[in-house]
Amino acid sequence: MSIAKSEVKVLFFARHREQMGRAELTIQIAAPMPLAALKQLIVQQHPAFASLRQPIMAAINQEFADDEGVVQAGDEVAFFPPVTGG
Repeated sequence: MSIAKSEVKVLFFARHREQMGRAELTIQIAAPMPLAALKQLIVQQHPAFASLRQPIMAAINQEFADDEGVVQAGDEVAFFPPVTGG
């Protein structure tokens, strides 16, 4: 399945997938935006996203990103909990 030019594919991993009740969703965007703005858009369309435990890690096109990272149409954004190990 290819992503339409105005869409962003959003993936959820680990406990975030469980809390959202889905592994992925598609969000329509009109223009490039900071990751923080995309998060707010997701909350508006899918209120369960607001309940994800913080901190939440993110990647844009498989590159770690912070809230200032720019999301563009056609991008893939992934959210996942911090990974701990030892």
